[in-house]
Formats: sequence, structure tokens, C-alpha cells
Amino acid sequence: MSAGHGSAGRIFHQPRQVWAVAFACVVAFMGIGLVDPILPTIAADLEATPTEAELLFTSYLLVTGVAMLVTSWVSSRLGAKRTLLTGLALIIVFAFAAAVSGNVEAVIGFRAGWGLGNALFISTALATIVGAASGGTSSAIILYEAALGVGIAIGPLLGGLLGSISWRGPFFGTAALMAVGFIAILTLLRNESSEKRTPIPFSAPFKALTQPALAALAAAAFLYNVGFFILLAYTPFPLGFDAIGIGLTFFGWGVGLAITSVWIAPILTARLPRTTVLSFALPALALDLVFAALVIDTPALLVVAVVLGGLVLGVLNTVLTEAVMEATDLPRSVASSSYSSVRFIGGAVAPPLATVLADTVSASTPYFVAAVAVLAATLVIVLARKPLARVNGEPESERVEAEAISLGDA
Repeated sequence: MSAGHGSAGRIFHQPRQVWAVAFACVVAFMGIGLVDPILPTIAADLEATPTEAELLFTSYLLVTGVAMLVTSWVSSRLGAKRTLLTGLALIIVFAFAAAVSGNVEAVIGFRAGWGLGNALFISTALATIVGAASGGTSSAIILYEAALGVGIAIGPLLGGLLGSISWRGPFFGTAALMAVGFIAILTLLRNESSEKRTPIPFSAPFKALTQPALAALAAAAFLYNVGFFILLAYTPFPLGFDAIGIGLTFFGWGVGLAITSVWIAPILTARLPRTTVLSFALPALALDLVFAALVIDTPALLVVAVVLGGLVLGVLNTVLTEAVMEATDLPRSVASSSYSSVRFIGGAVAPPLATVLADTVSASTPYFVAAVAVLAATLVIVLARKPLARVNGEPESERVEAEAISLGDA
């Protein structure tokens, strides 16, 4: 992105408290794809159906989505440090509980609690890093984006490596790493000043969705995330790989997503209106999903479809959420939480929908349905061009751009 090269040179000269939050960010973003490689193993070991295994994604994403509606209300009252610690504590408890569970229903329930903790943590981490970093905002944003990219890429890989030992491994690993992050933030992050906070009304995120531009973007994101999470959560089953093979596949997906979200998307939005970028990128994702449906019986080509999909998804995540930042005059935290909530709920619908379609129709049907959903998102963007006209403004500042990336990928 547009951060200055001088800032990059200062990235490693940060206070210890910044590194503490950055480390916790890496682990938090790992949670997105951590369970992906172990879905078939969980289904086999816990005698669960593929649809039941997919509910590990659904419970996590659904609770994250609902919780995003109230995280700004919570953090405006608790303050950043206490919100971070609360989120981390919840992740530790529920990840450990999932690891020692004896049936898939319990794991599904504990993943829901994990989603609540993640929502509280990720909604607060960026502002904390920016506020505590030395070397200016640019260095802070580079560090935050690096944490985001590393977490997204490593999550599936670590899940595959630990999952090759036992499906419980990724959950134990997350609990242990988050415990380290909790202790680091508790001891290294300074206590907040006694300045009076400005509480955000509980109703603010709900009222935000009544604004036409934000409502259109949220609807498009809901449909787009059906495609996103069918590709992410359903593909491990037709791939037929072991946990390490699935982990390596989605490591490639995560690297591609991180590269395009951090570098390619800002280049595109500096040259083209955001709605134009969306109008091209969404059909590109739909084509990739159709390609996945056509090559579903050829694992090597399906891997290609996954990695190519990651490249497109990185652009879409960033551009969609940058558009949210400019869509209204609302505080950005309120607009982002409203949009992210609807987006995550769309992701929650997709995984069990995919396996039901595969069982009742054919293995390739989920990809075709995902492609139709993504094309419907394109139609929403095209039909809403008038209320979305204001999102095609000047490129965002570094901080706003980073907020977009973080909320879009969380």
C-alpha cells in the first residue's frame, strides 16, 4: 500500500507493548482458517456428517457477526485494554474447551464462544497498535498489515501440521498461543488514560443499516461471502487431501489473499473508482467458482482454483470495506461493525448450505450456487450506483485503508 518506505525501515523499532498486540493479532487472524484442514478428520473421528463439521465455521462466524453489532458499544465503555483482554480470555477458554470435547456438538458450541472473543479482540487491536506505536502511523499500519497477512496465511498451514497429529492439536495450539498473548498484553500494554470516553449508543449499528449506501454494500457483502466461504469451508471435502495437504493448499490461498489485499487493491483503487473495481472483481470470482465446479474431480486443478480465488478475494475484501468507510457520514467504527456483522452472517450460512447441496444434488453444485450468489452481489453494486456514487472519492489515508483491510478480512 502507500506507506512510505522510510516507515518500513522503522517497523522493527517498536515498544514491547506493540509487539504484544501484534503477536496476538497474528494468532487471532489464524483462527479464520485454522479448522479448515481438520474438517474431514473431525467428521471421521467424531462420527459427524460433513454438514455437522461445517457448523464449526457457522457457529464461529454467526456469533462473530452478531457480536460485531455490539463491540463498538462495549469497547467505548470498557476501554481498549480491557476489551482486548476479555476477547483473548474468551478465545483461550473456548479453544481449550473445544480441544477436550468428546463430540462434535460440543466443539460447535465452543467455536461459537471463540467467535465472541475474536469479535471483541479484532475490533480493538488496530486502534491499540496505532496509538502505541513509535515512528508514526505508517510504521504501525505496516506492522498491523504484516500481522494480518501472516495470520491469514499461517492459520491453515498450522492447522494442517497440528491436525496431522490429532484434530485436537489446532485447538490446543491456539489456546496456548493466545495465553502467551494475554500475558504479554496484560503486562506490557499500558493502562489507559483517565480521559472520559464517549459511549456509543447501542442502537447505532442497527440504525446504520437503514442508510441506502451502507445497506447496499452490506447486501452485496452477504452474497459475496456465500462464495467466499463455500470456497474456503467446502473445498477440503472434494480435495480429498490429508490435513497437511489441505493446510498447504490454503496456505497458498492465504498468501494470495494477503498480497492482493495489502498491495494490489490499493493500486487498483488509486486508478479506478471503487465500484468499477468491484464490478470487475466480483464476476472474476464467479468465473473462478465455475472453474472449481468444472474441475472438481481433478485435485491439482482444484488447488489452482483455490489459490486464484484467494487473489481475487483479497481485492474484494479491501475494496468493499473501503467503500463502507466512505458510504456514510457515520463514525467509521459504527459503519464498519454494521457492515461486518451482515458480512459474517453471510459467511455463516455458506458452509452447511454447501454440504447439503453436495449431498442432495451433486458435488459441484455448491460452487455453481456460490457463483450465482457472487453474480447477484455484482447486480446489487450495479443497481445501487447512485447511492454508491460517494464511495468513488479520493484514495483513503493509510489508517482508514488499514481499518478497511482488517475489518474486511476478520
